[in-house]
Amino acid sequence: MSDTGTTAPPADEQHRLRRSLGFRDLVVYGLLFIAPMAPVGIFGTLDARSHGAVALVYIVATVAMAFTAFSYAQMVRVVPLAGSVFAYARVALGRDVGFIAGWMAMLDYLLIPAVAYLFSGIAMEALVPEVSRWIWTAIAVVITTLLNLWGVRAAARVGFAVLVMEIVVLLVFVVAAIVVLARDGAERGWLSPLSGDGSQGAFALSAVLGAVSVAVLSYLGFDAIASFAEEVTGGSQKVARAVLFCLALAGFLFIVQTYLVALLEPTTSAELAADPGKQGSAFYDAVDVSVGTWLHDLVAVSKAIGAAFAALAGQAAAGRLLFAMGRDRRLPRALSKTDSGVPRPALLCAAVVTLVAAVWAARASDGMDHLVSVVDIGALTAFTLLHASVVAWFAVRRRGGPVSWWRHVLMPVLGAAITIAVIVEASGTAQAVGAIWLAVGLAVLVAQRGRTGEAST
Repeated sequence: MSDTGTTAPPADEQHRLRRSLGFRDLVVYGLLFIAPMAPVGIFGTLDARSHGAVALVYIVATVAMAFTAFSYAQMVRVVPLAGSVFAYARVALGRDVGFIAGWMAMLDYLLIPAVAYLFSGIAMEALVPEVSRWIWTAIAVVITTLLNLWGVRAAARVGFAVLVMEIVVLLVFVVAAIVVLARDGAERGWLSPLSGDGSQGAFALSAVLGAVSVAVLSYLGFDAIASFAEEVTGGSQKVARAVLFCLALAGFLFIVQTYLVALLEPTTSAELAADPGKQGSAFYDAVDVSVGTWLHDLVAVSKAIGAAFAALAGQAAAGRLLFAMGRDRRLPRALSKTDSGVPRPALLCAAVVTLVAAVWAARASDGMDHLVSVVDIGALTAFTLLHASVVAWFAVRRRGGPVSWWRHVLMPVLGAAITIAVIVEASGTAQAVGAIWLAVGLAVLVAQRGRTGEAST
């Protein structure tokens, strides 16, 4: 194999992960990371931006993210390695581009768990206000880190129980919403979640697309499934199916819940747009008014527990990324060590970074805003390089057999166009932080190349 890398895991037992995951385990990790009720926190923002067509926003967002899921499915079949997009870009575009892909993905994998831990801390503080949110946040980090250190299979079992709980709560909401709608009717028109509520004028496609740029962030996490390619039994085809299934199921759940809550929402999208302070609690407020406080509290408890285990899945994926980059000597080699097939040094490193970021954000008044503003750019940049990897591997290098122009060119090109468009629509702060992180990564790359050159002379 050339300097672009290898598509087979190393034989060295000390740097090898244990194969113990099945299809269900992969889906559990993906759905845990995404969270079945991810739209709860941003429903109000999307409703205001889309002029009330929030269910349509998630339909479009699901289709948009399907291009990225499809590219993951293409690459994981031919590069079944831990590290996900780092490994794909490494073999298709070269080691340096692979490093940049992994470096940018670190913003996503290391900081999204911090956001999730903070959500859990905030929810627990609301339930037990005597204990500060940063303490709850730290407790959540410790508990989930111990589960990850126990092993990927054990964490998947506990995660499955939590995921069942989240889905049961979602089903309770769906049934309660249908009962209320059948008994009392809808606050808005029955088609308004698809066409807008009319309070901000006629239907505007631009408003829907603007909201899609926010909604796609609800899906971040399904890609983490690909990070477990070296730990799945039965081949990489199972990973590809899990990625596609997880995205489709998450999209269905998002569309159903936002459609129902939009019908229950007594506040118009225009009123939400005029009062941004109401947007964050819009989902809870609609449930509280229409169904009752009991469901409001049930959803809140579910979000508190679910957020911590979303962080567990994210931390596990971050550990695999650091493990893969350490194994390739793009990060300290110590990160590539395993113990009984568990990448404990990489997991501990990810946990420390996440703990510091989450506790800092919990203690700062604007910590959440800063965290959320930076995680998205890393993932979207990595997605763009993923699509480029598909084109390079199959159509340019022709390493994957006969070229299919729609699977290997058209689909990834459209996917890249979507992710680039979302980056362009991101906030100026997010773009600036992403540019700084990229500049630091390039500086690290130059330093590494310099050391390599000195060693060769």
